Amino acid sequence: MGYRLAADLVVLTHAAFVLFVLFGAALSLRWPRMAYLHVPAAAWGALIEFQGWICPLTPLENRLRQAGGERGYTGGFVEHYVLPVLYPEGLTRSHQVAFGVAVLVLNVVLYGAAWLRRRRRATVRSS
Repeated sequence: MGYRLAADLVVLTHAAFVLFVLFGAALSLRWPRMAYLHVPAAAWGALIEFQGWICPLTPLENRLRQAGGERGYTGGFVEHYVLPVLYPEGLTRSHQVAFGVAVLVLNVVLYGAAWLRRRRRATVRSS
């Protein structure tokens, strides 16, 4: 049971990281220093998708599940948990690239909004 619980905690951590990669730039609108954590995380998330790599958390989860008497799974976190919801057919290379592009575009938009917001505040203060 301990291994299964640990595997579930890895999944929750992985899901939280994916959400942070996708939406962490929004946090920087409120807390600008969050960008120091988010930019490397977003770069890692995009790199994983562009290269078709599997995040190291996925094999860790599989090892824990197997140690707990469950079957592991093939592929990555996105293929196993996200794509069955979005794409029942499975992950293709073009989907992975699209996810990577979505991460970059979303973050460029959010960081652009943060930059404009800070710029407007600086303009108001200097007036």
